[in-house]
Amino acid sequence: MSKAASALKAGQPSRQYASATAEAPLLRAKDLHTWFELRQFGFIRVGSVQAVDGVDFELGRGESVAFVGESGCGKSSLARTLLGLYQPTQGDVIFDGQRLSELKGKARQKYLASVGYVQQDPFGALPPFMDVRRLLAEPLIVQGIKDRKVQDQRIREVLKEVRLTQVDEILSKFPHMLSGGQQQRVVIARALILQPKLIIADEPVSMLDASVRVEILNLLRSIQQKRELTLVFITHDLSTVRHFADRIFVMYAGRIVEEAPVNELLDHPQHPYTQALLAAIADVHADNALVMREVPGGEPPSLLNPPPGCRFHPRCPHVIPGTCDVRDPHSLEPRPGHYSACWLHE
Repeated sequence: MSKAASALKAGQPSRQYASATAEAPLLRAKDLHTWFELRQFGFIRVGSVQAVDGVDFELGRGESVAFVGESGCGKSSLARTLLGLYQPTQGDVIFDGQRLSELKGKARQKYLASVGYVQQDPFGALPPFMDVRRLLAEPLIVQGIKDRKVQDQRIREVLKEVRLTQVDEILSKFPHMLSGGQQQRVVIARALILQPKLIIADEPVSMLDASVRVEILNLLRSIQQKRELTLVFITHDLSTVRHFADRIFVMYAGRIVEEAPVNELLDHPQHPYTQALLAAIADVHADNALVMREVPGGEPPSLLNPPPGCRFHPRCPHVIPGTCDVRDPHSLEPRPGHYSACWLHE
């Protein structure tokens, strides 16, 4: 499995990533913006929600990365932009050397077959009027695979891969007849049925019971390693990513504020926002139950009218007046291979 790490050119306003391996990256985002225009009474323009605002990164082939941050930070909007569901306002998504904006017809259909999507709510993601066999056959039919024997073979293989071993029993069931864990395994199977190169999993375990979450995470990780897939894992929970991702990107208010290999970032967080996320993780040790933690108050800023300078400065305990509230920070490298967009590192 390729474990590509990115090397960022520090000291530039927009983060630029370069692959640490000779192999070309599978996916690149270059100065990516996804804004949603708001209108009043249908024609009066009142502004734009800056859901994704100047994001740059590269993902290596076979790499597993996590995008983390609070709700509303732009993670899911970024995921849907990568999937082609949202059109970027500015910038490019480049997949396997091809610009997503330039793909039309069969080329775009081929891209959609190369990217699997695991949704957050498994029950909402599965049409209630289709049984499991039809759910898994539908992507094959759309891609022109209409041979019933080929469909049946592919469906049975992928159900066994997601560990739904009672295949004959599962095939005839409808979504409401499955448990939450089984539903999510069917969603994963549907994402894998076309043998994609990239999987985007948007909060894939947040709707599941705690006892099932570890099983689903381990399943995703084992499939990713077995197939050598590139995996993008969207989550707000930093506690789930240590044994799951190779790298972490921390997002805040539509931007990437910190990036590093997973153990490096979790053990040595550099950005005050990342430190706040880690401080908010529940501690199961009884001795620490009454320990008061210093977690910044307030809420993420409005993406319709974000604050000037660093977008975290209204909540930051280390704000530098006259700098953080005026100047937009660029990425710096406080530790080798560890990048943080914070004026404290300058």
